[in-house]
Amino acid sequence: MYHAADCHLCVRALEVVREVQNELEFDLELVDIGGKPELEGRYREHLPVVEIDGERAFTYFVDAEGLRRRLSR
Repeated sequence: MYHAADCHLCVRALEVVREVQNELEFDLELVDIGGKPELEGRYREHLPVVEIDGERAFTYFVDAEGLRRRLSR
């Protein structure tokens, strides 16, 4: 999950991801884009961004049921 320190949507998205992670076992990598110009340019206007297996799955908001479905594929 790509996030930034000043992103209030990121806080809520992480809560949802952690909730689902408590039910389903999966690895979570948190990437703070702060101070990384390439990542800031790519993700800043879309945070939070959740990718699953390198594919963008969610931007702005994470839906718990949608995340469960994506992880069950």
